[in-house]
Amino acid sequence: MPTESAAPHVPVLLTAILENVAPVRGVWLDGTMGAGGYTRGLLEAGADRVIGLDRDPLAHQMARDWADERVTLVKSVFSKMDEVGEAVDGVVLDLGVSSMQLDRADRGFSFMRDGPLDMRMGDEGPTAADLVNELSEGDLADILHRYGEERAARRIAKSIIKRREEAPFETTLDLAETVAANLPRQRPGQSHPATRSFQAIRIAVNDEFGELAEGLSAAERTLKSGGWLAVVSFHSVEDRAVKRFLTDRSDKGGGGSRYAPEREARTPAFEISHKAIAPTDAEIAANPRARSARLRLARRTDAPAGQIDRRALGLPAAVKIGGK
Repeated sequence: MPTESAAPHVPVLLTAILENVAPVRGVWLDGTMGAGGYTRGLLEAGADRVIGLDRDPLAHQMARDWADERVTLVKSVFSKMDEVGEAVDGVVLDLGVSSMQLDRADRGFSFMRDGPLDMRMGDEGPTAADLVNELSEGDLADILHRYGEERAARRIAKSIIKRREEAPFETTLDLAETVAANLPRQRPGQSHPATRSFQAIRIAVNDEFGELAEGLSAAERTLKSGGWLAVVSFHSVEDRAVKRFLTDRSDKGGGGSRYAPEREARTPAFEISHKAIAPTDAEIAANPRARSARLRLARRTDAPAGQIDRRALGLPAAVKIGGK
């Protein structure tokens, strides 16, 4: 069984980004470098240099084949982009798991092919197997419900606990079969029964919602006045969080009415120049994974950076694993 898809790793909505932020110039930061599609696109469009961040060692290994002196590689999560110590003219974030990771069975993200139950986007921290084999029934159920919106969370968590008493979970198909046994059989055209559970566990393993909340604030601190923030999301919860962040940070305050108190006037940190941009029919035909993608763009002002917390973004509350 092949471990990688033969399909190319296509950066979603890259053309839309380049067209709407043109002319591309200066230093950009690609906070989710992956296979390098956005980085190379930015360089070809005119960026002088790109700082490529990724927590995945594979991304840095692959970059040896294409990165030149215009690319500065940094092994880090994008929530720490402001620690790079350089103000930039643009930040691009492609949220979620990359096709580069999803297509490799040995990374353990997919139930479509068997592999070790890992799901880490990097090489540090607990794996999916660690969570599934060690967490309490309550913590597992909370993860499945909050991060995957799985209605059968309690039933699935109970089944996982019972099954692991016989033997620990080690592979993706092992977990997928246990989850699927607790849900209605898949019908033609429906997603696999384990889809929501795998999504939830992956989000927990990589703290994706925490990364997003911290990453948006870090981008605000990192961007120069006039710099662009471009965020591509594939998950409705993440897109909504990005929208709320930009709406809050572009708000001038003031206003007020007989029904709502007047808010303190302030200088907005961003200017929203576009509504959410969806992929074209042609892009979806060429790359089906683009179907659920949404791009949000905003431009940084010279206002001081502020702060917005996870709750204000509408992100699910963090699950305190093991009471931590």
